Amino acid sequence: MGIGIYYFFQILIWLVNVYIWAIVIYALLSWFPGAYQSRFGQLLVQIVQPFLNYFEFIHVGVLGFGPIVAIIVLTIVQYGLTYLQTIFLQLVQ
Repeated sequence: MGIGIYYFFQILIWLVNVYIWAIVIYALLSWFPGAYQSRFGQLLVQIVQPFLNYFEFIHVGVLGFGPIVAIIVLTIVQYGLTYLQTIFLQLVQ
């Protein structure tokens, strides 16, 4: 039972990490004109943009800090998942 809980949380943590990297790549694509129109860019927009819409209001002038805030939120989620994993594994033992 404990090993299943361990792997379940590890997969969740890994998925959050992959999503963080998708946001980083999405932000980097904004530096290249026409990058969002590529097939890869369109896929990334479909995956990342719905989550980033929650943080769209965070602007200073023309600079948008939504991706940075989204990464911070997801990092906190990762820490929370790690904490929950530790708690569940202690309960199982």
